[in-house]
Amino acid sequence: MTVTSSEPTGLRERKKARMRRDLIDAAIRLFHERGFEGTTTEEIAAAVDVSQRTFFRYFASKEDVVLEAAEGVDRILFDSLRARPADEAPFRALRNATRDHWEHLEREDLHLQGSAGNLIARSPELIEANMRYCHRRQARLAEVLGERAGVDPTTDHRPSLVASVFFAALSNGHQVWCASGCEDIGRLLTCFLEQLDLIPEAVGDGWGTPAGA
Repeated sequence: MTVTSSEPTGLRERKKARMRRDLIDAAIRLFHERGFEGTTTEEIAAAVDVSQRTFFRYFASKEDVVLEAAEGVDRILFDSLRARPADEAPFRALRNATRDHWEHLEREDLHLQGSAGNLIARSPELIEANMRYCHRRQARLAEVLGERAGVDPTTDHRPSLVASVFFAALSNGHQVWCASGCEDIGRLLTCFLEQLDLIPEAVGDGWGTPAGA
């Protein structure tokens, strides 16, 4: 009888996960420095001292790297939302999940990967990928919101609408942050939360009514 240990397999999996993260971090850093189009897979591999062949064992393309980074960070947000108390209203839960998500990124040193979504949005080479990504991330968030509320987002459109407004608020927050100079990463969270806190007032009735009307 042959006895096999799970330790070597576990060690191999940890090494593979570490290499995958190293490749993602190197790629995102180079994309910021040189642009998505100006960075080659060979340069990404060289940044972590491996061959281009090794890169292609993990990713089929540069696009796959940036999409995996963005979607991995989204999964952390969705898990943070699932962990919020069930009695929190949707936007309040999303607001608090955003804060929890940010704290997780800081704790695990994942802010570099967290910037992948911005790379997708602003790279001409990734326009089609950005459209697919945005649709998929909104649909996945709607699914989580539907789970929390006990409704089916394919027939009840409220979760999809909330997801759409949520991501629009984050986009507004990012624009406000960029207008301030894009220097203090901690300020970005504040900008996000300020926009999310404005949602109830902004979508409510009456705030745009002219005085005396």
